Amino acid sequence: MGRYVPNTELEQLKMLEEIGFQAREDLFGHIPEEVKVKGSLAIPEGMSELEVRRKMQKIAGKNQVFGTIFRGAGAYRHFIPSIVKSVISKENLLTAYTPYQAEVSQGILQSIFEYQTMICQLTGMDASNASVYDGATAAAEAVAMCRERKRKKAFISSTVHPDVLSTVRTYCFGNEMELVVIPAKDGITDVKFLEEIIDDQTACVYIQHPNYYGSLEPAEEIGKAAHGAGARYIMGVNPISLGIMKTPREYGADVAVGEGQPMGLSIAFGGPYLGFMACIEGMTRKLPGRIVGQTTDRNKKTGYVLTLQAREQHIRREKASSNVCSNQALCALAVGVYLATMGGSGLHNAAIQCTSKAHYMAAELKKIGYQTENKAEFFHEFVTVSQTSSARALKALEEKGVLGGYPLDDRRILWCCTEMNSKEEIDETIRILKEV
Repeated sequence: MGRYVPNTELEQLKMLEEIGFQAREDLFGHIPEEVKVKGSLAIPEGMSELEVRRKMQKIAGKNQVFGTIFRGAGAYRHFIPSIVKSVISKENLLTAYTPYQAEVSQGILQSIFEYQTMICQLTGMDASNASVYDGATAAAEAVAMCRERKRKKAFISSTVHPDVLSTVRTYCFGNEMELVVIPAKDGITDVKFLEEIIDDQTACVYIQHPNYYGSLEPAEEIGKAAHGAGARYIMGVNPISLGIMKTPREYGADVAVGEGQPMGLSIAFGGPYLGFMACIEGMTRKLPGRIVGQTTDRNKKTGYVLTLQAREQHIRREKASSNVCSNQALCALAVGVYLATMGGSGLHNAAIQCTSKAHYMAAELKKIGYQTENKAEFFHEFVTVSQTSSARALKALEEKGVLGGYPLDDRRILWCCTEMNSKEEIDETIRILKEV
């Protein structure tokens, strides 16, 4: 199949004749003349491919492209094997749409099934959906799926990503759920506060591990507090960290969610990304969005179908627990190819490099007056505080082609290291900051 399928003027006329028309205008004969546009549209003339390329390059030239990046805060630069783009660029996958008709969608359905399987292996959960729009949506949908008739209160840690908190708050407003924000203590969730205030009206507790500031949460304690009150426990996780850390299931989580961007998707100006969702077996029927299942046909051949989706999501939306009717299939395919390519050892190696380089950088920054604020252990992000203005320090780095950490305020910066950062880059960054 060609990427472009042109047809000649003669072929177009034959197609019109086949359906009983003489000219293109006849196709619109049923539209009243008074609502039709008269004359040509006020749009520029078309350009050649070369002219378009020149114009786009000129526009792109306005961007500052950084060769070195030490910023995360929700979007991360990781190594993406070349095979990822090669596979997802195949036309029969790149242009695939919703697989309503299973008999003609086996390829895309199998790719989603494989993605779901790998997400379950990564999180330790029993079931995964086909993905949702992004990590924040996944968190909010997870809170919504825990809502019950007598349990309409949700607890969320103040140490989660601000966008996640904002999205969950919006969902809770729409679902008429009470949202309680758990304060932080020493940069992590205040477990004592949670234990004192949680009650039998609580539907769920949500935390992010590692949290927005990079610190590892007392995840097991929080899970016990949630379950002690009969509530569900939701963990938002960084998928790369699972290469070396316990799975959400091992911490006692009922639902695991997160942003899938680190697994084979470029930063791409903030999207498109995907949110992954997985849960224990008892909550499978509450998972929003699409779920692909494996079955056999009448000839005993393996086949794949959409399964376990509540019809209310499509036709009785006001009664549905979720209105997510789609999934990020192409992004999910990229994640699946990335995980299959990296394997367990590759993911483990990437995670080791992330945390090792972050700790090395934190130690070097401390030597020049940037004190690590994190009191708990951290994975690959950490916060520093210094007497130097954040804006001044980051500007000095930008002038040298380095995108520094994310400024939390005038004295605090959130730094991030991944396997993409070399020791030489870290040392050069320290040298530049030392001169500020």
